[in-house]
Amino acid sequence: MTTPDGPDAAHQVPDGVGDATVEAVGKLTAALEVVEEARGMLYGVHRMTGRADNDLLEAIHALEDAGHADLARRIREDLFGQNVLSHRWTFQVVEDYDDNYWSRWRHWEKAARDELVQGRRHVYEAQLKEQNRTHGRPGHEARPVDGA
Repeated sequence: MTTPDGPDAAHQVPDGVGDATVEAVGKLTAALEVVEEARGMLYGVHRMTGRADNDLLEAIHALEDAGHADLARRIREDLFGQNVLSHRWTFQVVEDYDDNYWSRWRHWEKAARDELVQGRRHVYEAQLKEQNRTHGRPGHEARPVDGA
């Protein structure tokens, strides 16, 4: 089956938009992607910290069961349920990151796309794909076939 050649309309450079603008928006999107990756890592820290707290509770119970109640009590009082950062558990860190940092990145990246390239996403990358792919070669198609 043959696929249409070139990027679909949603990934083409709008009329009148210069290469420098496309590149600048592409750089802003790439920076947002780094923030997205950092956000994922932060959520990983959140999940791993929660898992560590659950594992700690099991260890405390094991110490108690092994006859070390005083040590278990001291660990429970000092470490179990402790804030990870000053006054915060990780869910509060994640919420603050999302509300005051990540959401602003997303806002400004979208605002730039809306204002400069008619809201189109990955226009710069679509240009790179056109430059780098081998036209006509299987596995190098410009875009998916409808329904695929």
